[in-house]
Amino acid sequence: MKTYKIACIPGDGIGKEVIPAGQTALEALAKAQQGFRFEFTSFDWGGDYYRKHGVMMPADGLEPLRKMDAILFGSAGDPDIPDHITLWGLRLKICQGFDQYANVRPTRILPGIDAPLKRCGPKDLDWVIVRENSEGEYAGVGGRVHQGHPIEAATDVSIMTRAGVERIMRFAFRLAQSRPRKLLTVVTKSNAQRHAMVMWDEIALQVSKEFPDVKWDKELVDACTARMINRPASLDTLVATNLHADILSDLAAALAGSLGIAPTGNIDPERRYPSMFEPIHGSAFDIMGKGLANPVGTFWSCVMMLEHLGESAAARQLMQAVESITADQSLHTRDLGGRASTAQVTQALCDRLAGATARPQPA
Repeated sequence: MKTYKIACIPGDGIGKEVIPAGQTALEALAKAQQGFRFEFTSFDWGGDYYRKHGVMMPADGLEPLRKMDAILFGSAGDPDIPDHITLWGLRLKICQGFDQYANVRPTRILPGIDAPLKRCGPKDLDWVIVRENSEGEYAGVGGRVHQGHPIEAATDVSIMTRAGVERIMRFAFRLAQSRPRKLLTVVTKSNAQRHAMVMWDEIALQVSKEFPDVKWDKELVDACTARMINRPASLDTLVATNLHADILSDLAAALAGSLGIAPTGNIDPERRYPSMFEPIHGSAFDIMGKGLANPVGTFWSCVMMLEHLGESAAARQLMQAVESITADQSLHTRDLGGRASTAQVTQALCDRLAGATARPQPA
């Protein structure tokens, strides 16, 4: 029987609640599928680790992760620790250390969810946002000088390389090519950012010639926010820089009903290193420990992980179970207007996975 080695990093806040829920769901799925098993290894990195050791994760922390098949990540963020320390010390250290350059964020209106856009149904909002995940505005290049003086200066330099832009464009075009509509929107800001974003546009045009069956267009990032709201059905696959896609994907999740249901995959498409999967909702310290966190984003991230591992049938079964629990409004957590707890939603998902196994299969 195939065994998948999964690193679990709950991190901070509600990550400590939703990642165990994800493990429970994956164990129930493995029992239902009976063709593979999971071996989980947990790492206690995050804010609590920082308070003890002065770092979010060990200096050699990538080494034990390197042998894993995938990583399931919760969140990074602690109200007592500056955000740039929690993010750069944990999540970005893993993403950049393993060159997980394609951040993939699917968004759609799941059954039973009352999304805020009027005149917008599930067929109108079915997107995948591809975020360049290794450079751009989050390259980490910059610094501060003369701190505390009137002449203090600080810089954050957006770095784009031809190699980095070409590989994310090819990834996005291939993803668009694999989807029924074969439609890609390249998000840019080349009217105001006249160097790197102009190169971004030029490379998009060059790469597009390799994919003649993909229809594509270009949209300024500010105009794209309006288009997502006013003409959601005109979009399908989007590709944007690190910062632009970060913002657009949060808007997308809100338009689909809640950040609590949104998944992410930080992908190394060449599979040199393990890829990392996480919900996008963050640490949400205001509801930490109350059993109120929505685990759906984690479950959907597990679906993405299974797809990456090649377990497509298991991924479909888990996604069907996810859709069946969102369709039941008694299982909605508070972010969706309901009162269900994390434990109740998780148990319902596991019951559905077990029930699907127990039902006789059609001849």
